Amino acid sequence: MTGRPEILWPLFGALSTLDGVGPKTEAILAQSGISRPRDLLFTLPHSGVDRRRRSSIREVSPPTTVTVEVEVIAHIPNRQKGRPYRVTVRDAEVTFQVVFFHARGDYLTKVLPVGAKRLISGKIELFDGVGQMVHPDHIVAADQVLDFPDFEPVYPLTAGVTQKQMFRASRSALALAPSLPEWIDGPLKQREGWPDWLDAVAAAHAPTDTADLSPHDKVRQRLAYDELLAHQLTLALARAQVRRSKGQVNVGTGRLRSRVLAALPYRPTSAQSRAIEEIAHDMASPARMNRLLQGDVGSGKTLVALLALLIAVEAGGQGVMMAPTEILARQHLAGLQPLAETAGVVLEILTGRDRASERAAKLAALAKGDIHILVGTHAVFQKDVVFRDLRLAVVDEQHRFGVAQRMELGAKGTAADVLVMTATPIPRSLSLAQYGDMDVSVLDEKPAGRQPIQTALVSTARLDEVVDRLRRAIAEGRQAYWVCPLVEESEVSDMTAAEDRFKHLRAALGEGVVGLVHGQMPPAEKDAAMARFEKGESQVLVATTVIEVGVNVPNASIMVIERAESFGLAQLHQLRGRVGRGSVASTCLLMFQAPLSESGKRRLEILRETEDGFRIAEEDLAMRGAGDMIGTAQSGLPKFRVADLERQAGLMQLAQSDARKLLLEDPKLLSDRGKAARTLLWLMEQDKAIRLISVG
Repeated sequence: MTGRPEILWPLFGALSTLDGVGPKTEAILAQSGISRPRDLLFTLPHSGVDRRRRSSIREVSPPTTVTVEVEVIAHIPNRQKGRPYRVTVRDAEVTFQVVFFHARGDYLTKVLPVGAKRLISGKIELFDGVGQMVHPDHIVAADQVLDFPDFEPVYPLTAGVTQKQMFRASRSALALAPSLPEWIDGPLKQREGWPDWLDAVAAAHAPTDTADLSPHDKVRQRLAYDELLAHQLTLALARAQVRRSKGQVNVGTGRLRSRVLAALPYRPTSAQSRAIEEIAHDMASPARMNRLLQGDVGSGKTLVALLALLIAVEAGGQGVMMAPTEILARQHLAGLQPLAETAGVVLEILTGRDRASERAAKLAALAKGDIHILVGTHAVFQKDVVFRDLRLAVVDEQHRFGVAQRMELGAKGTAADVLVMTATPIPRSLSLAQYGDMDVSVLDEKPAGRQPIQTALVSTARLDEVVDRLRRAIAEGRQAYWVCPLVEESEVSDMTAAEDRFKHLRAALGEGVVGLVHGQMPPAEKDAAMARFEKGESQVLVATTVIEVGVNVPNASIMVIERAESFGLAQLHQLRGRVGRGSVASTCLLMFQAPLSESGKRRLEILRETEDGFRIAEEDLAMRGAGDMIGTAQSGLPKFRVADLERQAGLMQLAQSDARKLLLEDPKLLSDRGKAARTLLWLMEQDKAIRLISVG
């Protein structure tokens, strides 16, 4: 398949070929991501204006848009500069005024001559009981044919482009749209009652009422499904390629795992046991494993990862575990080392800060196979890091790595299996959008012995009471985190806020009791402050959100989050998960500044009600939308033009199973439907996917 099918060429031409788009408009539209006719087809109206003809403005309730035929009665020019020019008109029942600012009288007498009949359309408002229409959108002679539909679509606009231009340009783009072969499975299309592609695009740009604009409308569903299907086909092709590439068969003896399990003071949860079975099954198969381990805060992912790494060692190979930051890598080391020693396994850490001689010795041991499991940051991917026989790569906190990095990762070992872990519970629709190329294991239970966390809401007005409570808790030997708010740039920086709070608490609680970490500190200082807190040398750690992911201090049992309303739900849930890791009951205080907005109040109440990360994530998605939820820029989450992940979550699951089924039956996409699916991939600019087919 050499290039884009000829049938699609017109949709990928220049925008300037369209009606009403000159070089200036073309440049403005390009800035908002509309650079070809195809982009206009997928920029759908978000609302509409009812412009059906009425006999009088009395038929509508202002303020609203109305279209009426009027007779021009009189002109009232502006006597003073800055005053409006008024034209009195009469419809079938009442007299009202049409108002113009900065208008030239000679122009208005030409457009609205006294005694003439005109059709006008615009927003009518009431002032002192008299109707006024300021600057009508349309004025035409009463016997003229209208150049706008009864229900006028309203497009999302970029500054410098008008609705009229968008309307003309999209009509012109529609004229170029060809009839395309059907890529949706016949029975599915029939069951859902979806129209053909060309009919759907035309209908989406010509809504007849508000219902046509809803994400549940058949036309919109069809177009959203096309987008999701193209996306899931791309992920399914990536998944098929990973599965085709020969993996290694890693069958463990169980010897090392049984030693570790025997040494544990508790039994794994059934969710942990199930995940381990799924992983062991994947590792034993000849295809490469590409699995996501999704678990809520404190659900015991680290144990599952260790047992998976031990399978690789039992099978005679090595494993690597990669964390996004050095703090986390050291924490994994601290958590895993005692268990690895129990099993008689050599575990080492490699970071960017190792001294040259130290590093050289580690690299030699790694190449010889004397190090069984390596823990580190992405420094483990540098060219000089060579494993004797890498069988499994575990990546922690996946949302820092995109699909491309996952592929690179697997290339390090000869087809090493890949297990990715995330502590961010993600709603099903988003997890399919982000990880549709992977198989998923979910840890949805907490290990035994974990105490529930008491969550309370406290107004910032009661700050002194909170500090008193903290003083008593410290006297009992407890430790606390104090998270400072995310500050708007205009006030002070996050750093200043954290430093001020640190000084305040130090004055109240005493020297040496309080530590401080924030994002602008040099890494060595940050590590030192964390280490003092971990060892119990400081009792309170004041921090910005750098402690959000993975810090583990079992003795810390109090979490104070200041101005909690300025954080997102998922972030608050992650922060709360830093406590409740030991055997004592823990508390999380959400301090808010009154008055709370509706959404702020809802967020804090959800946290008070539940500790279930998946429920919190679903609520978060419903409240904030997909892009905001995981920060689209760094999440690898695709930007959909039509599909709405909150309201069309079911479509994503449908698209995933459909895409996988199609590739199972027709891996090279050579059947009629397969060829149509290739056209869809070109239309949706999934060039990566097309390369995967041609490579395959």
